[in-house]
Amino acid sequence: MTGALPVVAALVPHLAAAQEPAVAGSNAISQAIVAVLLGVLFVGLALEAAHRVVIALGTVAIIWLVTYVTPWPLISFEETGAALDVNVLLLLGAMMAVVGVLKTTGVFEWAVAVLLRRARGQPLVVLTLIVWFTALASAFLDNVTTVIFVTPMALGIARQLTMRPQALILPMVMASNIGGTATLIGDPPNIMIGSGANLSFLDFLADLTTPCLIMVLWLLAYSRHYFREDFHPLASGRQAQIAVPALADPLLARWMGVICTGILAGFLTHHVTGMAPAVPATIGAAAALIVQDRLYLRRLRPSTAERIHGVLVVTERDIEWPTLAFFGFLFIIVGAAVSTGLITRLAEWLQTGISSGSAALGLSPAGTLLFAALLICWTSGIMSALIDNIPFVAVAIPIVARLAGQLPGDTTALWWALSLGACLGGNGSLIGASANVTAIGLAERGGLRISFGAFTRFGGVVAFGTLVVASLFLAMFVHAGQRTTLIAGVLAFALILAGQRLKRSLFRGPATGPGT
Repeated sequence: MTGALPVVAALVPHLAAAQEPAVAGSNAISQAIVAVLLGVLFVGLALEAAHRVVIALGTVAIIWLVTYVTPWPLISFEETGAALDVNVLLLLGAMMAVVGVLKTTGVFEWAVAVLLRRARGQPLVVLTLIVWFTALASAFLDNVTTVIFVTPMALGIARQLTMRPQALILPMVMASNIGGTATLIGDPPNIMIGSGANLSFLDFLADLTTPCLIMVLWLLAYSRHYFREDFHPLASGRQAQIAVPALADPLLARWMGVICTGILAGFLTHHVTGMAPAVPATIGAAAALIVQDRLYLRRLRPSTAERIHGVLVVTERDIEWPTLAFFGFLFIIVGAAVSTGLITRLAEWLQTGISSGSAALGLSPAGTLLFAALLICWTSGIMSALIDNIPFVAVAIPIVARLAGQLPGDTTALWWALSLGACLGGNGSLIGASANVTAIGLAERGGLRISFGAFTRFGGVVAFGTLVVASLFLAMFVHAGQRTTLIAGVLAFALILAGQRLKRSLFRGPATGPGT
């Protein structure tokens, strides 16, 4: 048993089976079978050959078929319980329920309308408000949920401003992925990374928020250049009549404010209470559903049948069971890669590549760590642009966990590299992230078709620029430490923002919003 394996088991509890020195199926043939199945899974997801749940389910079915009817066991039914990451599944499901209850209050429509009304019909200000609102909302909800609410609003505003809707939709989608990178719950890959590396909500918030803020400024600057015809100063005379709707349920909205504050407090006090992120999320979801049900009973006095039906509507409509099923099947597939020793072999190859590169370049221990972090970041970014970032991260987590136990220095940088690469690389193509597919599907339903090529031409440059910022952040984090990196990031953000405001005041008139 190598010294790194206990570290892997501590960081990723569901990989404990990898500690056994003679796991059934730990041979080249078993590893090759799992590698082929992973390749088929990725290709199937990239080509959208079927619904992703069907592809993942079919892969698990083949894995079990091979396990029980051939001499090469991959992962048994009994081992799948250890492979499932309950923290990720419960956290996702609970936050979906919370957002579902929030949706009934009308707070999303109200908040977006208030922000857009402040734009006063100026397209550039509309872009700025949509991007910042989407980025912030994606950080504290999740990016898929955010684009579901913002996309229809952005389409309507674009029509009222008589501008191309893609000039708002594409930056909005990019902002959702950038904002989701900043926190534990903003993007599904981060939930998986946080669980696998034992990183808290506060860890993500403290280290990744500042580089993500700088990335939003870059996104705004590039969007303004790319869609310059839509945001030309002469276009600012167009007006949009935006009515601010009243909250559908003000009392429930106030209750949800208290509940969401409690959930956030639970995330922030993880190191004090020892609660996994799923615990405060589940408690908050239970509280939200109970409050909603009690208010429903008080106001409408429904029959028993009506009340039961109401509960079913919440659980069936707002909790995305196919997404949770996809995650569950994915954990089983990755568990097979672990139990056969495939992950260990991949980690050894990566470690060899890092060692060879370090020796060839004559790198110091800190330089070796940075080399590894940059390799993980850019590999993750490229791979996440080609395939959905969720299955890639599921496979990468145990590999990074093994490397983290072998390299010197603060190896948290490796986890940030994986998070930044996977989440930001998702902007590189239409299929790179779930938020992309969701937003473009909603836009098409609203009459706007954005092709794969059009998305990639804009998103590819955005992804490249944000990965450059991520690389600079990783270099600072490795060589200067967390505290210095945070201070430098805050100063950089302030200077860039001030420079943009000064440039606008000199050449375009007074600044009208953050990042404009």
